[in-house]
Amino acid sequence: MIAIKNGRIVLEDSILEGKVLLIEGDRILGFSDEVPEAERVIDAHGRYVTPGFIDIHSDKIEQFILPRPTAKFDFELALKECERELLHLGITTIYHSLSLYKDEMFGKSPLRTQENVQKIADLIRDIHERNHLIHHRFHLRLEIDNIGAYGIAKEMIEKKMIDEISFMDHSPGQGQYRNLDLYYKVLEKYQNREIREEEFAELLEKQNHKDVLSFGQMKELCELAHANGIAVASHDDDTKEKLQINEKIGVDISEFPINIETAKEARQLGFYTVVGAPNILLGGSHSGNMSAAEAIEAGCADVLCSDYYPPAILHGVFKMHEKAGIDLPQMIQKATLNPAKAVGLAEDYGSIAPGKKADLLIIDILDGYPVITHVLVDGRTTSRVEYRR
Repeated sequence: MIAIKNGRIVLEDSILEGKVLLIEGDRILGFSDEVPEAERVIDAHGRYVTPGFIDIHSDKIEQFILPRPTAKFDFELALKECERELLHLGITTIYHSLSLYKDEMFGKSPLRTQENVQKIADLIRDIHERNHLIHHRFHLRLEIDNIGAYGIAKEMIEKKMIDEISFMDHSPGQGQYRNLDLYYKVLEKYQNREIREEEFAELLEKQNHKDVLSFGQMKELCELAHANGIAVASHDDDTKEKLQINEKIGVDISEFPINIETAKEARQLGFYTVVGAPNILLGGSHSGNMSAAEAIEAGCADVLCSDYYPPAILHGVFKMHEKAGIDLPQMIQKATLNPAKAVGLAEDYGSIAPGKKADLLIIDILDGYPVITHVLVDGRTTSRVEYRR
């Protein structure tokens, strides 16, 4: 048995003090008024004790595999180094988000090919049979104009290689790129060259007439995913009409809704809404879309994900609590219980309650910043950090 004493234990809707948190094996046993005889006693010294973070959308693994365009590292080496960083940031369950694109409009990436996406998915599926630090899951992001990926996605679902799937549409004039001037600037940055106006006009014409997955194909993928216990997300929803179509298809999650109105409508329709934690730290969207902080304050953001910057979850949670006055248990839920519910893990993960898995963090505030001093995964202390002056 492990006992954690002197902690401020963050429950679903309150902070529990003066109790000892007990862990037996890989599960939370319960709470005690006294410190019992235990194999190990951890003194939290008045720090917060929270569930481990569950990050359902992160492409950080790509940066470890391909830190430079010409430097491609071994996939398993990259995964093991990536999880070491994630562990120290409090992310105990990660959904690695890999994209299948049809074209190279936003830059060529050797990681976004069918071969490499499947290779990474295989590695993530099998990593739990080897030494690992955290729980790894695979999130397939499917661009809807990639018609050829329909069969790939179907096969990967049937082979249990996917834990979440999302539909993306980066076409100009809607979604993330409703603003064509922004689309133009982003293209130039990704392609690292100047794009002539005539070329841009031709590109828009081509994009506006491209083939995409049909309603029936997406609905079939949703039904197959649900039959295999897999959550389905949409990406960059920007209208009520799009949400209504997604509802008919069977989507569960609305990732990064473009504006407050769409986010509110998504919640009313029963979708879990996801916002990026980096958006909070940057003071707004890097694409000029919805402010995550404003969405949280408006009550229409359920889940925080790291997107491309894993430290943002920890800092985003405490920034919204300290600067915006959002209740800390409510903010912690956005990184723990709510994502667990969204992807079907809540029976075992996401909150501190008897019977649940003992994935836990101890968090201190030093120099005004939240820092993680202890991480437990499956009831085992896998990380301990001592700060010093």
